[in-house]
Amino acid sequence: MGICDTYPILPLGLPYTVGVERLWTPWRRAFIEGAATANRDGSCFLCTLPTQSDDRANHILFRAERVFVLLNRYPYNTGHLMIAPFTHTGDLANLDSRVASELMAATQRTLAVLEAEYRPQGFNVGMNLGRPAGAGVPDHLHIHVVPRWNGDTNFMPVLGDTKVLPETLDQTYDRLEPRFR
Repeated sequence: MGICDTYPILPLGLPYTVGVERLWTPWRRAFIEGAATANRDGSCFLCTLPTQSDDRANHILFRAERVFVLLNRYPYNTGHLMIAPFTHTGDLANLDSRVASELMAATQRTLAVLEAEYRPQGFNVGMNLGRPAGAGVPDHLHIHVVPRWNGDTNFMPVLGDTKVLPETLDQTYDRLEPRFR
């Protein structure tokens, strides 16, 4: 059996998706369409939460001068955090350099905190800029930090419509907040 029998050569002109497997995730539709991205009144939650005084209730772990760190309410994994500027902007290219610098410093601090508390084997760190790129809040940029472990994915989200997380958001907050002090 040759390599062409295992990996057939596709004729030119066929779309690149011909041999791609698809994973359907219909439970993500509400998030993609914006149901989970704004407060009930349509305001930006990344603007509203830091104006409130109860950081524990809002899962805000750390406040710097220009940015803050909070738990993602819809985590991919335990310890899924977001770092956002206080300024409402989705424009990374024109972000004030002081805000950009503090955003990166807070991201580095977040990685160190997660490393110390959870000892993950890796991280996904990134931004989704614009709705087509997957941004749930396209007008307020933020960095996602997701700790990863070998074997942290399983069949439950696919077959059971359920993400298995070993602790609640409040438990994660209680573990991480002291490390940001």
